[in-house]
Amino acid sequence: MVENYIPRLIAWEVTRTCNLACIHCRASAAHGPYPGELSTQECLDLIDDITSFSSPILILTGGDPLLRPDIFDIARYGSSKGLRVVLSTNGTNITAENARAMQEAGIKRISISLDGATEESHDRFRQVPGAFKGALRGIELAKEAGLELQINTTITKQNLAEIEAIQELAVTLGAASHHIFLLVPTGRGKDLAGKALSADDYERTLNWFYDQRDKVSLHLKATCAPHYYRILRQRAKGEGRPFNPDTFGMDALTKGCLGGQSFSFISHIGEVQICGYLDVKCGDIKRETFQNIWHNSSTFKAMRDVDNYHGRCGYCEYRRVCGGCRARAYEFSGDYLGEEPLCSYQPHRKLRVQSVTCKAEE
Repeated sequence: MVENYIPRLIAWEVTRTCNLACIHCRASAAHGPYPGELSTQECLDLIDDITSFSSPILILTGGDPLLRPDIFDIARYGSSKGLRVVLSTNGTNITAENARAMQEAGIKRISISLDGATEESHDRFRQVPGAFKGALRGIELAKEAGLELQINTTITKQNLAEIEAIQELAVTLGAASHHIFLLVPTGRGKDLAGKALSADDYERTLNWFYDQRDKVSLHLKATCAPHYYRILRQRAKGEGRPFNPDTFGMDALTKGCLGGQSFSFISHIGEVQICGYLDVKCGDIKRETFQNIWHNSSTFKAMRDVDNYHGRCGYCEYRRVCGGCRARAYEFSGDYLGEEPLCSYQPHRKLRVQSVTCKAEE
């Protein structure tokens, strides 16, 4: 029923403008301007729309949202409406002045991506010299302003060998959390498809990540890696103890793929998707309310019925806690309800499931 599905996380691409050219960027973001971006008033109206029926964490992302002139007006308004507002930036555009402005606007946390443990490797990922030094400078300025820090890392074959060093760097920098992202080959990331981890490499990496929970003083989260939520339960069972979400800093509702179920993405021009990586338009907030899209989009409804997923994901005993990456399924097969292509797990039992044809909404 509709009331069982309320957005808890919304990633909002407030601008697509960016000063970097990262090799994995889902938006292929570059220097703007981009036509059709939401006006300030449209942004405030969207926040009213969202808060009329929910109170999610609002992730202001891009591009780099610090390149949007009215970003602090948007953040301040979201905070005033009771939302937990966080901001994702590449770090290079942080100054002492805008770090203070973020804090004053009520932004509770910022996330900065480090995709290499050294200047050479990070800058190669970001394709702009000085990106690493700029990110580290931004981190220090943010910390001085009292902003909580999250480090994000997208993992590919290119930086897999550095993942432990990146995590150690996150600890050294005083981060509160480290989120790893497993590559979804969209946007510029399509060119990295050959550098994506294999299913077996994913499994090994996620098991390594599990082992870090008792070794580092960071909150750890795997994103675009729904298999991790299977591994959490398998490892707990193997250790002879019941799985307890509290042990991992989760609430009982946390699961693998949240797209369309408790998570949504809104683009710089107001188009709504279940996530930023699944390039299937589900609605346009310039034409209808976000609330209407959330409740009535056929794509959102399809995501919520995991018994209708195809292939192994349709009969896997972990389908309700994992769900597979819907975006990777779509990129590999054109079927967003298809099986996760980079999962090595073989389900123990097979259920009969109804076949559903999945077409992008008009």
